[in-house]
Amino acid sequence: MQLDRRTFLATATGSLLGVEALLSRPTLSSSLMARNAGNDKGGYGPLKPTPSANTGETILSIPDGFQYTIFGRTGTEMSDGNKTPGLHDGMAAYFHKGVVRLVRNHEVRGGPSKSIAAPEASYDPKAAGGTTTLEIDPETRLLKKDWVSMSGTHTNCAGGPTPWGTWITCEETVIGKAQNFDQNHGYCFEVHVGDEKASQPEPIRDMGRFVHEAIAVDPNTGIVYLTEDRGSSGLYRYIPNVPGRMLEGGKLQMLAVDGKPKYDTRRGQSAKIQLNCYWIDIKNPDPADATDATIFDSGHEQGGAVFARLEGAWYGNGSIYINSTNGGDKRLGQVWGYAPTSYDKGVLTLIFESQDRAVLDGPDNLCVGPKGGLVICEDGDAEVFVRGLTPDGLCFDIARNVFNTAEVAGACFSPDFKTLFFNIQTPGITIALWGPWEKGNL
Repeated sequence: MQLDRRTFLATATGSLLGVEALLSRPTLSSSLMARNAGNDKGGYGPLKPTPSANTGETILSIPDGFQYTIFGRTGTEMSDGNKTPGLHDGMAAYFHKGVVRLVRNHEVRGGPSKSIAAPEASYDPKAAGGTTTLEIDPETRLLKKDWVSMSGTHTNCAGGPTPWGTWITCEETVIGKAQNFDQNHGYCFEVHVGDEKASQPEPIRDMGRFVHEAIAVDPNTGIVYLTEDRGSSGLYRYIPNVPGRMLEGGKLQMLAVDGKPKYDTRRGQSAKIQLNCYWIDIKNPDPADATDATIFDSGHEQGGAVFARLEGAWYGNGSIYINSTNGGDKRLGQVWGYAPTSYDKGVLTLIFESQDRAVLDGPDNLCVGPKGGLVICEDGDAEVFVRGLTPDGLCFDIARNVFNTAEVAGACFSPDFKTLFFNIQTPGITIALWGPWEKGNL
């Protein structure tokens, strides 16, 4: 079923994030192509160690004119009496009744001894992962309250916001009953941002059972794009039967390149390469005996393209942006963009491929900035940064983690683009960063 913009917007109502905010983001220049521009210090200026505005601890180096607060630490007591779980990962920000609400993933593995506690609303009491929701004052950037919003899931790595005001959280595992859990895992679940407590999780089975990473929704069609974190991974899309109603079923498909079956994007890609693409149906998206490779193999055998560890995904500027964490000839990472040209066709473009660890190392989560550039979280092997990629194709530093060498994750702007939120994954800290974004190139 092909949906025009009018039909979709009439169906997906009640948005907290705001469809119009998604549709009105600035256009990314076509000059943002794969070129190693070096570490451009002209973004927002050089970084320097700076204490946080609320605690005085120095955990970031940031440009002059910027400030940050820290909150939501692992182990601190939340408003609902639970302890804040660890392994902070994917995240999105929404306006709700005058405050910012963050929905935050926790990539917790293991059993009940480490569980996010909400036994009255748990998908699997033996699984330890889930999400928390935080309310942040938009002026002070301080935490007002927080609570468990989903529990009983496993390895909640990333996910993504929807235009109808929810967060879709993704499990990066296919562990299940065969490993003595009460439920099978490897699914996506929807968190309603307006809820004041944890609700009963329901797996979106038609969205596939595989090692999910992130999702991004095209608000023009309601199609959900999904990434997969494996050495050999696919790019997928979920076409819901009813836009905005994920649990009412749909079709899962995998991206393939026209005339190039099983195309390998991982190495040997030329600058500015553009590939015409189509989509292959996944015949059984919810196999009972799934392995990490089951869904990928199903699509790849039919000609689906292969990527190297697809992680972050975000919609903006009419495109879906995705990070390949160790793609490229130097295995330092690639940034790709997929732009639909019709309902069933599109163009895949290599936007950036790192040639130098000092420029970009292990791109993971990402989001779109106020001027149409990209914010990229690193999960590299050395110093860890939040990077920017400008509409002119220049990669620069936004912030450096000087607290430890853990990955940064969950980058997302508040809907008014005044505050950038992100996490230091271990031991688990959430950060609000703000300053003169209008002076830079994001």
